[in-house]
Amino acid sequence: MSGAIRSCAGGVVFYGDEVFLLMSDRGEWVMPKGVIRNCNRSNDVALWRVEDEAGIHAEIIGIAGNTRYDFFSEGRGKEISNRIQWFVMRALDRTFHVSYDQGFLNGNYYPVEKAREMLTYDGDRPILDNAWAIYRENRNREE
Repeated sequence: MSGAIRSCAGGVVFYGDEVFLLMSDRGEWVMPKGVIRNCNRSNDVALWRVEDEAGIHAEIIGIAGNTRYDFFSEGRGKEISNRIQWFVMRALDRTFHVSYDQGFLNGNYYPVEKAREMLTYDGDRPILDNAWAIYRENRNREE
């Protein structure tokens, strides 16, 4: 059975010393992300998804890396491989609005160490670690 590859983009969003996480309708703690469609640029998609899923206005300050996860889609009857490019983002303020209509159950800013433990997928932890290092380096340069 052949699978499909989907290119996605997401944001690791920081404000102060905290990072934003969402809880999906399956109870998974994740970072905002979405599928890239219509030849849109990955950085634009990442910013849109952060705003759409979390109501956060942010700016990109770097690239955190890439992850991949595979799953079987019952609806499509085949394997799906999501390949996600992650961007390091700084929220312009601490406001957010969890998009319940997209199936998210919860969300908030959490201290990075706590968020690291909360993340459902092991592959997201190195992305968070790398994003945190880039964010701190960027913040230190600005001070």
